[in-house]
Amino acid sequence: MNGNTKVYTLGHSNRPLNEFINILLKYKISVVVDVRRFPTSRRYPYFSRESLEKVLSSLGIKYVWLGDLLGGFRSGGYESYMKTEGFRRGFEELIKIIKECNQGYVAILCRERLWFKCHRRFISNELIKCGIEVIHIIDQDRIYKHKIKTA
Repeated sequence: MNGNTKVYTLGHSNRPLNEFINILLKYKISVVVDVRRFPTSRRYPYFSRESLEKVLSSLGIKYVWLGDLLGGFRSGGYESYMKTEGFRRGFEELIKIIKECNQGYVAILCRERLWFKCHRRFISNELIKCGIEVIHIIDQDRIYKHKIKTA
């Protein structure tokens, strides 16, 4: 792999926008890949797709929405969805984005703060299988290195 072999994941949760931005800057995030199937937030409108894209662009951070292909809330469950052509296409696009990221890091974004309650855990397992290190950002000073759980 030519680009980075480390990726971060992050849940926006109920964070204030400035805290979210500070996290991105601290961890040198240059690309945010949004894997929310429905990228809106009535309670926190600054996390809606259009608003977030504008804010990130003003900071020089690229925003990519892959929620149509990698988003959660799939009938039959996410693990079943991972066997589909749609997931494969989305995952290949994610790998391409990671490979092409030459400055900073990619962060995979969803709503849920805790990765183990989110479909990011399944995406993370697949990334690990491809030799990519996955770090989950819990907050500014707490991270967790992803490990594939064995039964």
